[in-house]
Amino acid sequence: MPFAHVNQQKLYYEDTGGDGPVIVFSHGLLMDGSMFAPQVQALRGAWRCITWDERGHGQTADPARCEPFSYYDSADDLAALLAHLGVRQAVLAGMSQGGYLSLRCALTHPDIVRALVLIDTQALQEDPAKMVGHEALMKAWLEGGLSDEIAAVVAHTILGDGWPGTPAWQAKWRQLTVPNLVQCFTTLGSRDDISDRLGAITVPALVVHGTLDHAIDLSRAKAMAHALPQARMVEIPGGGHASNLTHPEPVNAALVEFLRALP
Repeated sequence: MPFAHVNQQKLYYEDTGGDGPVIVFSHGLLMDGSMFAPQVQALRGAWRCITWDERGHGQTADPARCEPFSYYDSADDLAALLAHLGVRQAVLAGMSQGGYLSLRCALTHPDIVRALVLIDTQALQEDPAKMVGHEALMKAWLEGGLSDEIAAVVAHTILGDGWPGTPAWQAKWRQLTVPNLVQCFTTLGSRDDISDRLGAITVPALVVHGTLDHAIDLSRAKAMAHALPQARMVEIPGGGHASNLTHPEPVNAALVEFLRALP
């Protein structure tokens, strides 16, 4: 299996290879790189698609430990991964947490960023009202394991209701260990507000957001799109937090159109 040993990490990644332009996908909290399978399938051949598992997630995670990290560290991981693969510039596509680190990568490593695709994400800190619910859920999960009830709440928040792929992701969530859950949630809740720095990100940006995203209000995505100098906004009717996974057709259509128009 392919791993990149960078930044004292062992990052798992998948790379379709080829000579095409590069797009790298960064996943959301509790997810992994496989959540972008619909996008990789749609772009394969025309684009070199890279997915990876971030700290504390998927095959990158060490079940026994997870050292403190910030999304700036994750941005450095992404930059180091691309350097490891010999990629000088790429489109950074990120969903939720993946958007947090992609935005920070655009601020700290601007030369490697050709464009941004920001899926169900934001530039602000967590909504305090939502954070209360997140903390209660995480406390129950850590104390009693992932019960069916908690798994249903997590699925509702990330995947919406009634999506047929939900049980497979719930099975993955049951494999998450306490050290990784604690640190990844701590990183989520302690991140900084970068909304006043968005004007410095001048690359083309596509902001995609589900109209039924229960984790991040649509208004926050609209504000982010408005603040980015070269952004366009696409709403996904009925899409939830992981709209690229549950509603791939409209997301892929917007993505392909955006990528074709890049200079």
